[in-house]
Amino acid sequence: MISEEEVLTIFKEKGALIEGHFELSSGLHSGRYFQAALVLQYPLYADKLCRALAQLFEDKDVQLVISPAIGGIVVGQKVAEVLGTRAIFAERREGERLILRRGFKINPGENVLVVEDVITTGGSVKEIIKIVKESRGKLVGVGCLVNRSGKKMSFVVENTPLDKSVKREAVQLKSLLNLKLETYPKEKCPLCKRGLPVVKPGSKGLGI
Repeated sequence: MISEEEVLTIFKEKGALIEGHFELSSGLHSGRYFQAALVLQYPLYADKLCRALAQLFEDKDVQLVISPAIGGIVVGQKVAEVLGTRAIFAERREGERLILRRGFKINPGENVLVVEDVITTGGSVKEIIKIVKESRGKLVGVGCLVNRSGKKMSFVVENTPLDKSVKREAVQLKSLLNLKLETYPKEKCPLCKRGLPVVKPGSKGLGI
């Protein structure tokens, strides 16, 4: 199993922990940003990290891996490869919540694992969990490479299996690296007050 120190070293060596002034997908601002794509562009590291993530869920009888586009697609594919199952992704049009497109579907009663590259507030994960519930799939786990909130995080879900009985459960987030990086609401951001230009990295804004 890979250690948190090894994960952080990989991100630093590949320049994927970036200093600056960023608006995250959650809307919060931060002086540091994890650009996981700079690590995942190397198949060797993508395989190493995603294999370790997949091992955290080997006992969950995962039948489907789902992730949010674009950042989570590579992670979802690699984790599904290790677990020997299929992988799909959810995506959004501007201003819309995450949805399934391209003929993707979750079968009723299917054991579903949600994975992400980097999580701050878990907003995208919550949207995907709603998709799982609406499809009558069963959420069996949530995982990510980096939990940058520095907090233990769990997601409450009402699984509705084929017998139609509702089971309310709290699913704990599992990650390879837990690290507290300061975030700020826009109106309280010290970087904004200093007049530093803000960048919206990743799939929702400017690539960096």
